Amino acid sequence: MESCRVTPAMGLGLSRMGDSQARAMNLTTHVLNTATGLPAAGLALSLALLQEPGWMELLQRCTDEDGRCQLLLAPGQAKPGTYKLHFETAAYWQCQGHESFYPFVEVVFTITDPDKKLHIPLLISPYSYTTYRGS
Repeated sequence: MESCRVTPAMGLGLSRMGDSQARAMNLTTHVLNTATGLPAAGLALSLALLQEPGWMELLQRCTDEDGRCQLLLAPGQAKPGTYKLHFETAAYWQCQGHESFYPFVEVVFTITDPDKKLHIPLLISPYSYTTYRGS
């Protein structure tokens, strides 16, 4: 997967969604560049589900101009299981004119209640990253 270019129509920002749709989202992510304090726009990512015999890729996306990917799993799509978000950090940092210590970041997590909203932020710099369960 290559790095993405950000266009004004990319992604689904909360400002473009109705209130009921925004509250019903199941899985979202937000990536912030902690070296600049700005959103990590145009960062390529993929979502996969763990099934026998391995990972099944569900989708590929890029973060929007605000560093977000909305509706990675829309209401009704999620099911209990182990999922993985794969972020192409090296390609992102290369486009920013930096080398990256981490060629990619993978966040593996479990969905136990598919009706609950799950937000997974990722904070990145060329030499570190952190993630947590957001709200």
